[in-house]
Amino acid sequence: MMMSNQGPFFRPYHPSHGWRLLGLLLVLMVLGACGKPQVISSPTGKSRVEAPHDSPARIPPTQRPYQIQGTTYYPIPSAHGYSETGIASWYGRKFHGRRTSNGEIYDMHAMTAAHKTLPMDTHLLVENLENGREITVRINDRGPFVRGRIIDLSYRAAQKLGMAEQGLAQVRITALGATERYVEDGQLQQRFTATPDFEHGEFYVQVGAFTVAENATRLRDQLQEWGRTAVIREYDHGGRLFHRVQVAAGDTLSGALRLERVLIEAGYTDAFVVAR
Repeated sequence: MMMSNQGPFFRPYHPSHGWRLLGLLLVLMVLGACGKPQVISSPTGKSRVEAPHDSPARIPPTQRPYQIQGTTYYPIPSAHGYSETGIASWYGRKFHGRRTSNGEIYDMHAMTAAHKTLPMDTHLLVENLENGREITVRINDRGPFVRGRIIDLSYRAAQKLGMAEQGLAQVRITALGATERYVEDGQLQQRFTATPDFEHGEFYVQVGAFTVAENATRLRDQLQEWGRTAVIREYDHGGRLFHRVQVAAGDTLSGALRLERVLIEAGYTDAFVVAR
């Protein structure tokens, strides 16, 4: 979570965008290293900042907040229903063979990715909104630490998504589920758990989150004057109380996404959909 002059901005659970995604789940556990193609330069901008292997960013043992370049990030406890649209970048040879934030060895030819706050081992559908290509990746690292970017892909993932040459692309990322690790009969096992139906439910668009209650009240009143039903919901995160301002968005994801666009176009640029 990035810090702002109005208080920390907390991104909780985001709804994803459709059951059609689940047909890709069967291939998630077998995506791995592929043939090593000719490597081109990764996009400009310092999106990767190596965290020490024993830093708070490492998972396990915990999901503790961590700080990079003066900004504090708060990993969310679950990827349930998460969806986000923004800019993807990729990282390659410079980090190949180094440890990722969860302790794995980074393989630029594997289908993995870095995200600032999603739980490790979250599986994502990544859609390139510029060319229509889709891939699935697993989160095993933290980043990108460049403003405006939402995910850092491995070189192989960027290549399959058709964005390796230009370096950046507008994408939509959607949580498909997560790999759960457990011990059975003394052996480490793993299983994939998919997300449930998320097209229907109780949806809101979160417009802001503040540690100062007066700021949240001011924003809520502003939205209500605009004719929107806005509420303030409190959230205790690690002993810090956040006042989240949310606008009622109906019972379908498609309707909530339309309202999200309306709010963004109205100047509430940090608006995003949440599900209850």
